[in-house]
Amino acid sequence: MTPPLTRPLIAEFFGTFGLVFLGAGAATIDAHTDGSLGRVGVGVTFGLAVAAMILAFGRVSGAHINPAVTLGLTAAGHFPVRSLPPYVIAQLAGALLAAAALWGLFPSQPGHLGATLPAGDIWQSFGLEIVLTFVLMYGIFATAVQAGAPLPVIAATAGGIVGLEATFAGGISGASMNPARSFGPAVAVAAWDDLWIYWLAPALGALVAVPLHRLLRPPPASAVSVNHGSDHQC
Repeated sequence: MTPPLTRPLIAEFFGTFGLVFLGAGAATIDAHTDGSLGRVGVGVTFGLAVAAMILAFGRVSGAHINPAVTLGLTAAGHFPVRSLPPYVIAQLAGALLAAAALWGLFPSQPGHLGATLPAGDIWQSFGLEIVLTFVLMYGIFATAVQAGAPLPVIAATAGGIVGLEATFAGGISGASMNPARSFGPAVAVAAWDDLWIYWLAPALGALVAVPLHRLLRPPPASAVSVNHGSDHQC
C-alpha cells in the first residue's frame, strides 16, 4: 500500500513543477521572443498555471505548491506540523526540476529563466513581497477555510490573485509570493544575492495573514474542513 504521505508529496512535487515551468517559462519565452507576451501575458500565465495546478492536484495534496502557503496553513492550525518539512522539500524539488528543464531548453538563459530579481531598491521589493503574499494567503484562508468553497472557486481565487499581482508588481519585485518559485530559477542561473528577499518576505506575509484569518473566521462550530478529499488539509 502507498504510505499516507507519498501521494500528497508526489502531487506537491509535480504541482510546483508545473507552476514554475509554465510561469517562469512564460517569462523566459517572453524575453526570448523580445516581449511577445508582455507583462500582462506573463502575469496571466502565472495565474492560469496556479489555477490549473490547484485543479489538477488539489484533491490529493491541497495543492499548496508554495512553502509560504504551507507555512501559513500550519501556523493557523489547518495543516499538521509534521508534514511541513516534507511538503517544502517536495515543492523545492519540483521547482528545481522545472528550472533545470528550462535551462536545458534555453541554455542562453533569456530573462534569467524567469528568476525573481528586484528592480531598484531591495527594501521596496521586500515590502511588496510581504503585502502580495499577505493578500494571497488571506484569499486562500477566506475561500478554502472560512467559506469551505469548492475546489474550482479556490483555484479561481488563488489564480486570480497571483495573476493580478504578477501583472502589476512583476516589474518591481518579480511578484514571487513563493520561495520555491524563486528558488528553482535562482539555482539555475546562480542568482543568489537577493534570494533571501523571496524566502523571508513571503514567509512574513503568510504569517501576517494568520491573525486576520483568526479574527474573521466563523465560530468553531461552523468551521469547515478543507482537505479536498485527501488526508492533508489545504
